[in-house]
Amino acid sequence: MPRTASTPTKLAVGALAALGIAWVGWGAYSKRTTERVPYTTALTLNGVEIRRYPDTVVARTTAENEDEAFRRLFAYIDGGNQLNEEISMTAPVTTEPEKIAMTAPVASEQSVDGVEMAFFLPGEYTAEGAPKPETDEVTIDHIGARTLAVRPFSWFATEGRVERNQRRLFDTLAAHDLTPEGEPFLLRYDAPWTPPFMRRNEIAVELAE
Repeated sequence: MPRTASTPTKLAVGALAALGIAWVGWGAYSKRTTERVPYTTALTLNGVEIRRYPDTVVARTTAENEDEAFRRLFAYIDGGNQLNEEISMTAPVTTEPEKIAMTAPVASEQSVDGVEMAFFLPGEYTAEGAPKPETDEVTIDHIGARTLAVRPFSWFATEGRVERNQRRLFDTLAAHDLTPEGEPFLLRYDAPWTPPFMRRNEIAVELAE
């Protein structure tokens, strides 16, 4: 007679399936409820979107590593400011690379002092009206309207994936005589515990007007 799975095995499989469904459900809920920075897409070229962004306001910090930078910024929006005001999380989170060759692998954008990371604030905030950080390690900055070239990709933002998509981004821009301005940077839209197949990442660079 064929062997059948034992009751404990069935229970374990059922529990794992339930956890998987809950994980995916949480990821979908998080995507629906997180405010995103608005933009308009002017055109799409071989998987690269040319987008126009309005004025935005960011909380910015530079730290030795991404974890420390994220903790500082999350503390700020979680009430660690002079008004003790909680601020809604807005996607994406941007990290910026060290000044290196355009085609080099970049996991985050780093300044000479470490990793620079920024959280976009909800649209109702201005640079002057946003709650002041409790620490001078976090600054509030205004970013003027700009045009970005963006190449989206999914799963984890590993160095290999970032490198490939960055190379394809710049190849596409060169093929269409579009001139990048400044360094490329990484945009990440999802919490660290989001299922990898649901993650949205993007390599972006500003375009010269």
